[in-house]
Amino acid sequence: MADSYDTIFSPERRQARRYDTPYRSRRMTDQVYREDELTGAEGARFRRNFFATQRSFYPEPSRYNIYFGELHGHSCLSDGQPDPDAYFQHIRDVAKLDFAALTDHTHGGLASATLYGPKGDALREATIRYNQPGKFSTIFGYEIEAYPYYNNAVVYHSDFTGELFRTSVDGDITAQELKALLNRADRLLIPHDTYHLESGADFEWMDPTLFTPLIEIYSCGDSAEYFGNPQNVRKFGMCRGGCWQDALRRGAKMGCIAASDDHCKQNGIITDAEGINKFPGITGVLCEENTTEAIFRALKARRCYGFMGGRVWMDFRINGHYMGEEFASDGDRHIYFKVSADAPLKKITLVKNCEDYLYVCQGEGMVFDYHAAADCDSYYLRVELEDGRLGWTSPIWVHRK
Repeated sequence: MADSYDTIFSPERRQARRYDTPYRSRRMTDQVYREDELTGAEGARFRRNFFATQRSFYPEPSRYNIYFGELHGHSCLSDGQPDPDAYFQHIRDVAKLDFAALTDHTHGGLASATLYGPKGDALREATIRYNQPGKFSTIFGYEIEAYPYYNNAVVYHSDFTGELFRTSVDGDITAQELKALLNRADRLLIPHDTYHLESGADFEWMDPTLFTPLIEIYSCGDSAEYFGNPQNVRKFGMCRGGCWQDALRRGAKMGCIAASDDHCKQNGIITDAEGINKFPGITGVLCEENTTEAIFRALKARRCYGFMGGRVWMDFRINGHYMGEEFASDGDRHIYFKVSADAPLKKITLVKNCEDYLYVCQGEGMVFDYHAAADCDSYYLRVELEDGRLGWTSPIWVHRK
């Protein structure tokens, strides 16, 4: 691919610039420099062919479907209001999402029994009861306290079996226990509120082997992208070291989801609250089918993204590799993006190594990145809509050969 591209772009492009687009290819430039004038139908046909030349650089359509879901919410089994039936029915029938997990606290709520008993059985039974493969998939999960590393984190099972995870000391977790959990193929741990002073994490200090494969990048009015970001509006103490970019800078191979952490049966819907608090967190997954097994595999592979309510479709690839993947390359990076939503697009920012690298205002395109800035470069997209909503893809990591 790199050799063929050398014949249609200036051979000196890598000396002059770090990035490029298909517009500067000879294919498109030669079409612009013409001797004759084209008008009417002939001119319209020429313009269509011109933009078709741009699209010829794009990859084949994605081989995955996109499904939307809620991965974090609570019922009366701990500190939420709805019962489990009302919780799942709301997400399925009102929010009209494709999948869901009910993730009550294992402590069961203040002055209430833990989930390590009949309440845990009720949680599992409800999750099984609402699972409809191909229509509405459910994932068995629950929220644990994992102090001092994460405090608040959700454990997900690959199926509906297995005992609820319990540490040797309730509320605390040792590095050994955490590492054993992270190494399980049939479990997935995703922390949230990592930037809170009282219940956060310190990625700048923590042993990198204890980093999770995913982070909850957004819940209502709360974004973990970077310290001081304007999407974090809750009045809690914040601390440096607890944000997604803090982990990425230390080499974490950490993707992202979004969820509501809702306690009032408003999961998945945009409410009348003030500011961005009205937007729920929703996760998009790229997978073959709407089943518990396929969605769990996609999450494990970090083939997922998070956004603030409504519907946002994202396709992000580099050299044919999808979000969440890592690969090695000694050539150019062909970065493809395609984003559509239920509101007008404001801009798409390509974030490289936690720095805003460039942005575009169209929903589909390709950028050629000629520059390997580090031994391993991370890339992700931040999407902004005109109504104030944002979305984030899981990164793609490119190792320099």
